[in-house]
Parts: sequence; C-alpha cells; structure tokens
Amino acid sequence: MRERILTIIEKDSRIDLKELAVMLGKEEIDVVNEIAAMEKEGIICGYHTLIDWEKTSIEKVSALIEVRVTPQRGQGFDNIAERIYNYPEVNSVYLISGAYDLLVTLEGKSLKEVSNFVSDKLSTLDTVLSTATHFILKKYKDHGTVLTQKNLDERLKFTP
Repeated sequence: MRERILTIIEKDSRIDLKELAVMLGKEEIDVVNEIAAMEKEGIICGYHTLIDWEKTSIEKVSALIEVRVTPQRGQGFDNIAERIYNYPEVNSVYLISGAYDLLVTLEGKSLKEVSNFVSDKLSTLDTVLSTATHFILKKYKDHGTVLTQKNLDERLKFTP
C-alpha cells in the first residue's frame, strides 16, 4: 500500500484522502494513518507546489551549478554538501557521477545575483575546486509535469 500511496501523492499531493482510499480499496482512516506514519519516518519529507514562474510577472533566474570538490577524509562529500545546502538561495544539492561531484540548483532575481552567489559564496569554500554554471532558459517539464502546452487549433475543419 505504501508504494501506491507514494506514487499517487507524488503526482498530486492535494488529492482528497477519501478519493485516495477508494483508489486503493482501503478505509480512509488506514490511508490517513499510513501517510502520518510515513511523515513521521521521514519517507514523506514535505509537500510542494509546482509554479510556472514564466506565467507570472515575477522575475526569477534558475541555474544548475556543477561543483567539483575535494572530499574530506572520513566524511566524503557530506560536510561540503551540508555547507552548500544551508545557503537560503540553494534549492537542492545532489551527489552525482561524472566529471563533477555535486549538482546545485538555485534561484535568484537576476543572472548577476546568481553569478555573485557562485563567485562570492560557493567558489570561496575551501574544498571547492571548480564550478560550472548553467542557466535554465526555459522549462519544458518539471517534476513530471509538462509546463509548455502546444497551441491546438480548435477550429473545425471545413470539407465541401
């Protein structure tokens, strides 16, 4: 039951719990208790709203920053990752394979603000060897949700 609950609420965290119980063929109280248990265990870590900022008047710049670091003896990448994710500008930090060690995502009000964060805060950390910043120009799909919809021609075809 846990896997099915997680799969469903990952796509729609606002689903009505009665509806979820019906979908699972379970009693609503059982579903509520299972979700509460998963929240307590840290399996469910939070609930988020996906916003297409391009459709608002709010200016935001998103960036992906690849970071190469020197791992610390006995700690690996955990300490430097923690130092980075504690910055309020940072949305996420991932340990990745490849030429870089960490992938950091963040948002700012401008390209300059993001660039300043990278040069003034991130690059100055003692174990950071190098960074590569990639600005997100357009999001097509985010967290499994398509953000750009094709304009469908809703006119009726005319055939004589």
